[in-house]
Amino acid sequence: MEIIKLHDDNKRKYIDLLLLADEQESMIDKYLEHGEMFVLNENGVKAECVVTNEADGIYELKNIAVMPDSQRKGYGKRLIDYVFSHYADCNTLFVGTGDVPSTLGFYHKCGFTESHRIKNFFTDNYDHLIFEDGKQLVDMVYLKRER
Repeated sequence: MEIIKLHDDNKRKYIDLLLLADEQESMIDKYLEHGEMFVLNENGVKAECVVTNEADGIYELKNIAVMPDSQRKGYGKRLIDYVFSHYADCNTLFVGTGDVPSTLGFYHKCGFTESHRIKNFFTDNYDHLIFEDGKQLVDMVYLKRER
């Protein structure tokens, strides 16, 4: 297994994988340029994530996606653990997601706890309704992992 930090000119080649986690390209464009992208490769790309530096000691996981045929095999957790250790100055790693039990359960297993919510984030910022596991996403749930 190898985790590689990509150079800016290579990030867009993973747009299909990015769209698995954030299905509106204009929203991805808001963080992709200033975020750092990591790709987990194990006999082919299995997962990616984009991380932004939000403030001194505070980072945000803006996008994390695992190839559909590689999900539930630990790749997402490995990538999160790598990122958390990669940024030695990271005291808090935030992630925002929809209010879906399976997704929240994944982040809890990765050491995150609920931080706060942004009401109507998905309905106010996306040009279409978004559904995950049959549930419409409305509020953004922010979770945090602290060192």
